[in-house]
Amino acid sequence: MSTDNTTEASTDTESKCGASTEDAEAERSTETSSKCGASSSSASSSSSSSCGASSDDSDEEEEVGATVDDFDADPGQLIAVGLGPGQPDGMTAKARSALLDAEHIVGYTTYVELLPDEVVEGADDIYNTPMCGEVSRTEEAIDRALAGNDVAIIGSGDPNVYALAGLALEIIESKGATASMLEFDVVPGVPAAQSCAARVGAPLVNDTVSISLSDHLTDMPTIESRLHAAAKEGFTISIYNPWSRKRRENYAKCCEILLEHRDPETPVGVVHAAGREDEQVEIVELQELPELGETDLVDMTTTLLVGNEDTYVWDDRMVTPRGYETKYDY
Repeated sequence: MSTDNTTEASTDTESKCGASTEDAEAERSTETSSKCGASSSSASSSSSSSCGASSDDSDEEEEVGATVDDFDADPGQLIAVGLGPGQPDGMTAKARSALLDAEHIVGYTTYVELLPDEVVEGADDIYNTPMCGEVSRTEEAIDRALAGNDVAIIGSGDPNVYALAGLALEIIESKGATASMLEFDVVPGVPAAQSCAARVGAPLVNDTVSISLSDHLTDMPTIESRLHAAAKEGFTISIYNPWSRKRRENYAKCCEILLEHRDPETPVGVVHAAGREDEQVEIVELQELPELGETDLVDMTTTLLVGNEDTYVWDDRMVTPRGYETKYDY
């Protein structure tokens, strides 16, 4: 994720796949025009972002438009591909192969910029939208596949961790299509919690709960409830998207809840932009977290790794015992 504060621009779009194009003018994109060839009234330019990136606070939702009946071509394939932490060598061989085979690639602008040159050069077309275009972006990928193209929809980390694999299946169903019709598949990637944990040692080798703190799809009381439960029960906790400009209070509340249930000296791994050029890694004590909220270290690209009561720091690395010491002598 990113704190990119852009809003999606409405542009005229042009179908190049041969299906119905009567409502294509409504599709929103940034640098590339829609080529799915279907009716795209779903991505109406009148809908506003409610994810926190836009200056508009409308709760109006994007609605899915074209159905399977709007397409005449034999469907292509749709694959949700996880890029992993960001750098090309952090991508799995299967993910790279899937992207090289895809004719069209669809993704969030920041993730598209992480693609290796050989993937970009090999694709027939790449379509990207800025933050908060999840529904229109996912529908674009599905429409392109229904129009006969082999399409990859990409995301960082893993498609099943705060990502679009589930949304893709929901939209496919809403269009009257089936996952089998599109040969829908998921190519996993290394999730942020795992790639970030690797930067600070071994903090997550015991029971772990992951929570997205700035999730615009989840209300804060629910997030607070999950934090209380995880902190009270003694899990290690990986916290995604801990701070955004519109959700400063979420971070402050998170620190308050953690300090209510955990020792102030509990180790916390703070990993900013893992695997990218601006990566920063620190291990701090829980009591230091509140003051980091307004720094460059903590933003939507940061993952926090909060240790449990047994986690300690040794040789500049976090260690969470798995329990082997209770059964074996070593």
